[in-house]
Amino acid sequence: MNQSESTMETEKAIYVFVEVLIAGCCCLGNVLVVLALWKTRMVQQPTYCLIVSLAVADFLVGAVAIPLAVLVDGQVETSFHTCLFISCVVILLTLVSVLCLTAIAVDRYLRLSLPFWYKRTVTWRHSYYVAAACWLLAFPLSFTPMFGWHSTPPNSSRSEPCTFIKVIPSDYLVYFNFFLCTLIPLLVMTVLYSYVFCYVRENLREKPGNGAQNQSQSYLRKEKKLASSLSLVLVLFALSWLPLHIMNCITFFNGSQTVNHIAIHVGIALSHANSAVNPVVYAFKIKKIKRAYINIWRRYTTCEGEYQGSHSSKTDNEPSCNNIIETDDN
Repeated sequence: MNQSESTMETEKAIYVFVEVLIAGCCCLGNVLVVLALWKTRMVQQPTYCLIVSLAVADFLVGAVAIPLAVLVDGQVETSFHTCLFISCVVILLTLVSVLCLTAIAVDRYLRLSLPFWYKRTVTWRHSYYVAAACWLLAFPLSFTPMFGWHSTPPNSSRSEPCTFIKVIPSDYLVYFNFFLCTLIPLLVMTVLYSYVFCYVRENLREKPGNGAQNQSQSYLRKEKKLASSLSLVLVLFALSWLPLHIMNCITFFNGSQTVNHIAIHVGIALSHANSAVNPVVYAFKIKKIKRAYINIWRRYTTCEGEYQGSHSSKTDNEPSCNNIIETDDN
């Protein structure tokens, strides 16, 4: 093995190690998000229901997409159509995240622009249907290459190293996956959040008056805090995914040799890291989710204490691990 091959093997080993680390963080963090929102019954609120759907997609990025992304980097030999199917699954979870983020932005917009209609009409069941629609819509969009928009398969039927860029054409990645399915939704979300912040800012400028007006301003402040937290999730998504999409555009318009393969690996790892960052954002920016995290931790430690002290006497006033559940205060 010459020096260049040894260097490539080292780089690939580092890339795989980083991906495994990111996958573990994705799984643990997003399981905590789902558990926190489910145990506190916050999942029954429309916005948090959509956040759970996003967290499930982020969990599957760690559990499914990252392992498959490593495989389609030439790690295994498969038939052409098997490799194509695996590559489409990797694309699927990205599109689900984009659609869930868009649904959350629309939810916040409707909650502020049509508050009475929203409270009277939108329920957690509607959010379940919207979340399901995001997943159902993502399937045909991500599996479009399976219906013919793919690279020309080899004539031979023998297995070859499965590589993402050999089966997914660059024009699909640039025109369809980036411009249509990612960039347009990002622009729509930017407009919606801009409206939300402008609306809240204009209404908070009014001087406080009677009790009803003070209550309205308190409501708007809460909406602003939640919207700022969710918009931060959007910004981090854009910052994590745009470098990879930009590199795909450069490769498509200027040739495959214009972008170093190390840069591609960094872009892929950065895009996957976004799914591990979201639970941290929820913990530090959304108080209800932060309290739910703390509740789970207290419940766990209480259960451990009850288990370890099961043979010792306990008073009736001690909390039971089955009762430490915080309900929503809205």
